[in-house]
Amino acid sequence: MEDSNIEDMPKQSSWPIYLYIPNLIGYARIIANGAAFAVAFTNKELFAILYFASFVCDELDGRFARMFNQKSTFGAVLDMVTDRVSTAALLVLLTHFYRSHYGLFLGLLALDISSHWLQMYSTFLSSKASHKDMGDSKSTLLRLYYQHRFFMGYCAIGAEVAYILLYMLAAEGNIGSPYEVALHAIRNKTVYGILLAIALPGCAIKQLVNLVQMKTAADVCVKYDIERSSSKSQ
Repeated sequence: MEDSNIEDMPKQSSWPIYLYIPNLIGYARIIANGAAFAVAFTNKELFAILYFASFVCDELDGRFARMFNQKSTFGAVLDMVTDRVSTAALLVLLTHFYRSHYGLFLGLLALDISSHWLQMYSTFLSSKASHKDMGDSKSTLLRLYYQHRFFMGYCAIGAEVAYILLYMLAAEGNIGSPYEVALHAIRNKTVYGILLAIALPGCAIKQLVNLVQMKTAADVCVKYDIERSSSKSQ
């Protein structure tokens, strides 16, 4: 992931920002996702490969940004927008295969979007360099999530892998619930089932992080309003 702080960095690359290597990776991610969803109903294996490749590149763009000193606000926004749109599209796809539980996936989509939007806006109000700056957070969970890269990676990857596996396990016109499908695969100890058993705890923690993040970010917005109102009344 790219940080949006560009003021405190050393001299930037002389390359055009649109052509920064991490941004080129971002464009490749968009193309891969577009190709993935184009075959989502005809070739599940290819979809999974393309989607997961795009997800893996989410880690690479940040590494290249630091390696070549090519961090940019545009790159940070491109990265987050691509992440959120990709996940949202996958959740919408799952509503097709699990029609009786479409509300579950739409709820997860709404939670993901609202949590990250509030977090980004609260970061702006707090004048922080990055939405990952949780050093002063009162939430132990948020500090643990953002300050320990391995833990954050497990939760983020766990969520995406869980969604992909539910997609792979779903049958056209499937009337079973995602819970039943997941439980059946885990009990039978299939490859997908084993991967689901590993990924689901991370996915669950990621949803809890989103809930806590949404509440703490909302608190920052409310605090900002109170302080602004107080300063005007003085």
